[in-house]
Amino acid sequence: MLASYLEEVQSSLKSVEAEATVVVMPDFFLDRFVTLNCGVKAFYEMLGNVAGRKGGSIDGIAQKEFRGGNAINTASALACLGIRVVPIVCTDRLGFRLIRHYLRSSRINLSHVKISSKMSITTALEFETENGKVNVMLRDIGSLEDFGPEKLSREDYEAIAKADYVCVFNWAGTRKYGTELAEAVFSHAKSRGKSRTYYDTADPTPNKEKADHLIKRVLQANFLDILSLNENEAIFYASRLGFDLAQTGKPGFEELAMDSARTIAKHVKARVDLHTTSFSATFTGKNETIVPTFKVPVLRVTGAGDAWNAGNILGEILQLSDSARLMLANAVAAYYISNTVGRHPTRIELIKFCNKLKRRL
Repeated sequence: MLASYLEEVQSSLKSVEAEATVVVMPDFFLDRFVTLNCGVKAFYEMLGNVAGRKGGSIDGIAQKEFRGGNAINTASALACLGIRVVPIVCTDRLGFRLIRHYLRSSRINLSHVKISSKMSITTALEFETENGKVNVMLRDIGSLEDFGPEKLSREDYEAIAKADYVCVFNWAGTRKYGTELAEAVFSHAKSRGKSRTYYDTADPTPNKEKADHLIKRVLQANFLDILSLNENEAIFYASRLGFDLAQTGKPGFEELAMDSARTIAKHVKARVDLHTTSFSATFTGKNETIVPTFKVPVLRVTGAGDAWNAGNILGEILQLSDSARLMLANAVAAYYISNTVGRHPTRIELIKFCNKLKRRL
């Protein structure tokens, strides 16, 4: 059965022109990846030793600067897959130069980038654990914190109205006006345009005191079509919707995420798409579809969800079945996390990658 879904994916990638325009917003981050080939406890001991001798260096720590931010990472992946993208993001002048450096594609329209006073920066600490790599992100949100509907121009709203898909990310990063931004953008997309609306809030806990307002004003609104979540996000929102974790016994973490996503789907009008390390799933009020992920070498974890979102959106554009759409999203994410330099796949590269995955199946 899984092989047949891969056949559907490959056939569509080969034969269907994905003519669509996607608006993504509002974040660009300069990401610094710090690869720590050890666990948290060992790193803590190293820090303690250095601090104990009143400072010093820890050598041999691999570091790399790269493009970051949910919107820009998703834009990069979509453009590689042949989709036209319009990022509406905020950064400073240096950040704009970096965006132009990282996104060298004729499919990306950078005329809507907002020049602000301060760039957003993340330092991602990647640790080894018993369950694989995990990342801890230290963020300086910069001007993103103040980004709201008043920052959007008439031209921005015109681009939103003309787009086939409008995607908003990183609610917690837009700390002051994130709910108002999503509400304004999605309602405009529906009232003035033809867009399908797609929301991935990212980790809501840094702004959790405003989460109930977000749920009521955006997640449960008529203008939201697709809500994308990972395990932690699903559990968080389900708990705010009255899902009693204590009544579930002691299921595994991913089983808890599944139950949480089901709960959310009963309380929102949008389709709920859940992506985890071992499976992805789609939930509506009545139906659900679950597809396992691919076992590949995990060379990075930061940005995996953005690659998955790009594949999920492409599957929507190609009008794939739910199972094939989820498999396409899984394949895009698997390619990215196993690529030695963190590249997103082109459609041709993804077709070849699917051939390798089929042989494993």
